Amino acid sequence: MDLDHDACYRAIQTRDARFDGRLFIAVKTTGIYCRPICPARTPKRENVVFFATAAGAQDAGFRPCLRCRPETSPDLAAWRGTSNTVSRALALIESGALDAADVDALADRLGVGERQLRRLFRQHLGASPIAVAQTRRVLLAKQLIHDTQLSMAQVALAAGFGSVRRFNETFQQLFARPPIALRRARAAQSAGDSAGAVSLTLAYRPPYDWPAMLSFLAARAIPGVEVVAGERYARTIAIGGGKGTLMVEPAAGPRVKVTVRFPHLRALPTIIARVRRVFDLAADPVTIGAHLAHDPALAPLVAARPGLRVPGAWDGFELAVRAILGQQITVAAATGLAGKLVRAHGEVLPPSDGAMPGLTHVFPTSQRLASADVAALGMPGARAAALRSMAAAVTADPMLFGPRRSLDEAITQLQSLSGIGEWTAQYIAMRELREPDAFPASDIGLLRAMADAAGTRPSPAQLLARAEAWRPWRAYAALHLWAADASSTPLDREIADDRRAA
Repeated sequence: MDLDHDACYRAIQTRDARFDGRLFIAVKTTGIYCRPICPARTPKRENVVFFATAAGAQDAGFRPCLRCRPETSPDLAAWRGTSNTVSRALALIESGALDAADVDALADRLGVGERQLRRLFRQHLGASPIAVAQTRRVLLAKQLIHDTQLSMAQVALAAGFGSVRRFNETFQQLFARPPIALRRARAAQSAGDSAGAVSLTLAYRPPYDWPAMLSFLAARAIPGVEVVAGERYARTIAIGGGKGTLMVEPAAGPRVKVTVRFPHLRALPTIIARVRRVFDLAADPVTIGAHLAHDPALAPLVAARPGLRVPGAWDGFELAVRAILGQQITVAAATGLAGKLVRAHGEVLPPSDGAMPGLTHVFPTSQRLASADVAALGMPGARAAALRSMAAAVTADPMLFGPRRSLDEAITQLQSLSGIGEWTAQYIAMRELREPDAFPASDIGLLRAMADAAGTRPSPAQLLARAEAWRPWRAYAALHLWAADASSTPLDREIADDRRAA
């Protein structure tokens, strides 16, 4: 990757926090790579080389700094460059795509050749897909060693290492010391975990409109499954047969604290990846805002809410069910109906010490809803049939809501499902597939927000044409327009225009 050496060096000289997560400095004389905000003495210009990602630095043979801890920097890798293929590949890697498969299989899922995928990774990230996966694993393990009291065996398991022996060998090779030595160095600073919980923090690039995010999630919180109280969001989770809870709240600095109570530590990388997705922690709001602000209609909206993000979804099936339930009814009504569905068909969660009150059920599985009499809950027969059809489709293809080769392909596949029209497909692409360019152009709130001074609204086709200049961040433009629509904001509306299931 091409990084301007002089500009990067100025950034580390001034400890410029704006570059944290955007570049890493590697010192050739020490073999260490750091964040630009590292408090260590600035090395000589001729002794440094810059990388756009931690994976690139680590792949080149450098080891993470123990002072500035690169594992705690904002994870902005998914927003680098212009390659949608790389962004989707990163999402798959973060969800474990390379844990049990190779790069060929990953490339096949993305519709590209293995050599092309490797070339794209080198071009945009400066590292191979395998190096990216390995770096994520090592840095997660290092963070768990520093921030938790988990045993080394538990850390190895939670970070995704196949064995404790492999875990020890990797750390010995990378740091020239066993992993336990890293904890001894920080023993006095390590905080104990509450009973049965693992707590860690995740960084993001400020600004962050936390009230808007919580307000969005609170309006759609499914009773028994999700709770928003104060500045905290909590929910029940089910992964691989295990069930538990998590809680997310603001932490000191540009970080969120995540507290996980789950019986299987091996699921921790998946849980962390989903938290990043729900809270859009990988977004670069400065870059996105600067791009959207070129449009005079969006510029004041971005200035008013610079930290607005696209709320993600915990699970694609849950979101799809929730979206179908919400067609042609208010958010409050859809939320109440979802609560009935959970009480009738969700599995009861045993009480857990320390978990937020109100978390009582996990969301029903697709297998359960495929044969359930959901019409008895009080909804049109066609909509109940659409829910059962959706559940059957997800049961047959658990990867139905996984990243696709392109946004257009994802929308086409989603629209092939009963009850899913253009609006719902774009909504699912925004929140679950994390497609930053998804855009429900027929949404009445967007059309109203773009009305001219005389109150004349554009047609969906006209809005799409106007939105061409907003690519590849149209989903963020939609959030800003919803927020600006005084009578129908994203915080209190979600009525799809899809009528196929009504």
